[in-house]
Amino acid sequence: MTRLFATKILNGFKVQGGLVLSVLIFFLLAPGSFAHQQKTAVTRILFNTNSGNIEVMHRFLVHDAEHAAAQIFGERQTLLESAESRQLFSSYVINRFAIEVEYANGSVEALDLSYVGEELDGQFVWVYQEIENQIEIQAMTVVSTALRDIWPSQSNLVNIERSGEVLSLLFAGAVEVLTVQL
Repeated sequence: MTRLFATKILNGFKVQGGLVLSVLIFFLLAPGSFAHQQKTAVTRILFNTNSGNIEVMHRFLVHDAEHAAAQIFGERQTLLESAESRQLFSSYVINRFAIEVEYANGSVEALDLSYVGEELDGQFVWVYQEIENQIEIQAMTVVSTALRDIWPSQSNLVNIERSGEVLSLLFAGAVEVLTVQL
């Protein structure tokens, strides 16, 4: 059966319009493969020159967040419908994220990020934190373990944006803490 299917796909490439046929086959088969895609969350750390604050924006797929919240809190959470569920999930996220900075003078400080709020944006739930801008930061150490305690395959990408430059940290596998020179 597999050989016959592969032959039909290859023959589809040979006939005019074969690309259309191939794309159609891909989308017919794709739903099963998308169900097992790797889970990834993205966090953006922005040095905002307008406000003078360091803003932290965590983005999770609502689907992943709801499944995780059900495991964490022991009951189904409906983030799309319940502000209380989103606040519970936000609390979980901010307790699994931390930033420590090294200043130009060599001193080190853990930043006390304030919770700003959360919101839904289509298929994503966003969790916001911030702190007043810290002057002369030369290095940043980040901890990002949200959802990674539930799913070992979860990866968290953290993008740090400062002065037009973007530095990325990828938390995957056993990595829980990463440091970047700014």
